Amino acid sequence: MPAGDAHVAGAHPSWEGGTSVVKNRTRPGRVLTLGGGALLALALTGCSQSAMEQWGRWGMPVAASEQAPWMGNLWNGAWIASMVIGVFVWGLMFWAAIRYRRRDDNYVPKQTRYNLPLELLYTLVPFLIIGVLFFFTVQSQDHLLAKINDRPVHTINVIGQKWSWSFNYMEQQNPAVNTVVHDRGTVERLPDLYLPVDEPVRFNLQSADVIHSFWVPEFYFKLDVLPGHPNSFDVTPNRTGTFLGKCAELCGTYHSAMLFNVHVVTVAEYNAHLKDLAAQGQTGELKAPAWPNTVPSAPADEEHQR
Repeated sequence: MPAGDAHVAGAHPSWEGGTSVVKNRTRPGRVLTLGGGALLALALTGCSQSAMEQWGRWGMPVAASEQAPWMGNLWNGAWIASMVIGVFVWGLMFWAAIRYRRRDDNYVPKQTRYNLPLELLYTLVPFLIIGVLFFFTVQSQDHLLAKINDRPVHTINVIGQKWSWSFNYMEQQNPAVNTVVHDRGTVERLPDLYLPVDEPVRFNLQSADVIHSFWVPEFYFKLDVLPGHPNSFDVTPNRTGTFLGKCAELCGTYHSAMLFNVHVVTVAEYNAHLKDLAAQGQTGELKAPAWPNTVPSAPADEEHQR
């Protein structure tokens, strides 16, 4: 019986003509239940569409690049395959528990020492599952790492350093900019990365010290930034907006500060931003120190902690 009806159950009914009559009382528990149900229904109505879209992506954010569907399809396929296999295994477990349940104390099931077909089944099936996942993983990886063309429209040289990012916009061939401009972040100030919508961009990644990882969740892609081993990838942003980029590799004390804002804007806004950087004197390319000749030094506060 609900807690809100406890006072009714404990009441002493009056008897009228041999019939038990319970006097009418207010039931706050039922009122609260109905009110909570109404609020829940309103909340579910308001967020049903976004919730369904989120479920359709299995928790992934809304994609913001042309290459993202390759990773999104792999993500969805892996979840679907996992659920199918899980339901199948759970079904076998429940079937075995019900089918071979003990019927009496003296019942002993037939003991089988070897079952070659069963052993082949649970040996070959995992290899089959791994092979299928491996095939689609390599397929998605090849498309994500494929270069769009030999000479991309835009090139941005990225440097990951303890603990922020530097972005070099190699726009000396862009008639609207005609120079190389840069933006450097610090632990106290997040850098801003501007990208033109619907135009391919090549990222060249270098590290100034330790291993970092360049990650924009809406691109469904991340790539390690390795000292002495430059990496690169191409991406075409196809949705305007502001997103949060981050380092996906635990790189040291202030790893959590390695964030940057990604602004996907129109080509005109992109060129205007680069002109503003040039007007502020932020011209020329920032370069990572040579590796391994230059050993990065730790900040004073980290040395003090040691």
